[in-house]
Amino acid sequence: MKKMLLSLMVAAAVGVSAFTMVAPGSPEKAMAPKNTVAYAVQNYKVIPAESKITWIGRKVGGEHNGNVTLTSGTLLLDKASFRGGTFVMDMTTITCNDLEGGSNKRLVDHLKSDDFFSVAKNPTAMFAVTNLTPKANAKAGTANYIVTGDLTIKGITNQISFPAMVNVKKGVATAKATLKFDRTKWDIKFRSGNFFENLGDKAIQDDVELNINLVAKEEAVAKK
Repeated sequence: MKKMLLSLMVAAAVGVSAFTMVAPGSPEKAMAPKNTVAYAVQNYKVIPAESKITWIGRKVGGEHNGNVTLTSGTLLLDKASFRGGTFVMDMTTITCNDLEGGSNKRLVDHLKSDDFFSVAKNPTAMFAVTNLTPKANAKAGTANYIVTGDLTIKGITNQISFPAMVNVKKGVATAKATLKFDRTKWDIKFRSGNFFENLGDKAIQDDVELNINLVAKEEAVAKK
């Protein structure tokens, strides 16, 4: 996990931003990308109980889905514009929602194993925005940013881009996004048709989908 302590921050902004998952124990200081100018930003603390992260994994003839707990986070805003932030996903909390009993336990245990997320060795997953582009003329209720950043899983970091909808109203900020990543780039190759032959209906698709819904509330500014 030491490799993940780069500048792992999640967020969005008009122009540029940082939007990150950080490891437990890391300082949760929001960071703006190097090519930004100084802004008067305000901290918004992510509320895990009101936020939600779900996953979907697909295979031949079906799919599985579940949740991952968001443990903490901070979003930075300049008025209504995203400027930076942090959040942590606890991979030890991964669940499955579509199976019951022994089947559920077997799948969850397998997802935590070295075939997939190696949770014992890498208990957190992280994402750091390196650039953000506002979407011109975005309609209400649709994505208003294109986020590009570094996703770190199992100590491996790769860059991805995806649309996100970021809003703030009456001291509450929300950030919603659906992103897909090719798991094989993070050394998750179990039953991948790109690495194993003759899998037939045992093949598992490489793309994993994450649905992110963050709710953050404005923190009081300390008086000097």
